[in-house]
Amino acid sequence: MEVVMATAVMALGISTSIIAMQRGFKQLDVARGTTLSSQILQSEIERVRMMSWAAVSDSSTMMGTRTVNLSTMFSSDPVLAAKFTLTRTITADATRPTDAVNIVLSVTWKTYDGRAQSRKFHTKYIKNGLYDYYYTLANPAP
Repeated sequence: MEVVMATAVMALGISTSIIAMQRGFKQLDVARGTTLSSQILQSEIERVRMMSWAAVSDSSTMMGTRTVNLSTMFSSDPVLAAKFTLTRTITADATRPTDAVNIVLSVTWKTYDGRAQSRKFHTKYIKNGLYDYYYTLANPAP
């Protein structure tokens, strides 16, 4: 009887620790994905920030919703580039359509167990604003 009880207690302890480890690995995967998605969002907004107003407000290349090719960001790891999807939406601001655009960046990915995750970043780009000012300083007119 003592051996059966000891075996049951040991089985309960082992099964509980396995479940705890599985949940811990899931949380680690979500944390890694969240960190990478934040880096992707930051990299893309910095790339857009360094563009001129004319480039950002160009309706043929930037305005609207577009999927960004991540293989340029993850050139050394195509598997990682395929795991994440970055969508950039640039629309004219409702109150100042000729002087401001709204930018929404969205990253989606799936965890190793198939759960969908996403992160978003919202900002504005203003004509002759701080971002355009930095672009003008970095690229002075000839």
